[in-house]
Amino acid sequence: MSTPIDPVAAWGVSPLASLSFEATPAPTSAGATAGAQPFAASLTAAVENLQQLQSTSNELAVQAVTGDLDDIHRATLASSRAGVTLDLMVAVRDRGVAAFNDIMRMQA
Repeated sequence: MSTPIDPVAAWGVSPLASLSFEATPAPTSAGATAGAQPFAASLTAAVENLQQLQSTSNELAVQAVTGDLDDIHRATLASSRAGVTLDLMVAVRDRGVAAFNDIMRMQA
């Protein structure tokens, strides 16, 4: 005797037919959407965020060294957060440079 298979809808999964793919906005010129932030602005915001994280990390490190900081974990977390963000920015830069070099090597 076999166990009957429950219908998909019984598990709370809606069928794909109810999704509307026509509601997505059509891309404007150069493939950008109307509300999208330009790439340069995104990069600028990321660099400013990195600078803020490094500044906070430096301030907390000075407070930790001088004994003005009660919770050393805040300084450690800020330092780690700034380091990881810097690593991410370096990786993005390296990928951008590699992509540019690949484009420049292409023949017309």
